[in-house]
Amino acid sequence: MTHRVPVEDTLDLHTFAPRDVASVVAEFVTEAHSQGFREVRLIHGRGVGVQRRTVHVALERHPLVAEFWDAPTSHLGATIAMLTKSHP
Repeated sequence: MTHRVPVEDTLDLHTFAPRDVASVVAEFVTEAHSQGFREVRLIHGRGVGVQRRTVHVALERHPLVAEFWDAPTSHLGATIAMLTKSHP
């Protein structure tokens, strides 16, 4: 099933099946970058860290991600990703 998600600067991953998270993150980052976003927030929750690791691995592998870090106010429940600059 395909989800159509409006691209904003934040994506809450709680609505996606765990098996889909890596591909959702990759598609979200690509679309956010194409729309000119430089920074996005991915909400994965705290739990035991499985979703967080999945998100971090997806971000590490994505060519449009310049860097990422845990959102300081979310107590490991979200990750901020800085995207590369768009080329004209």
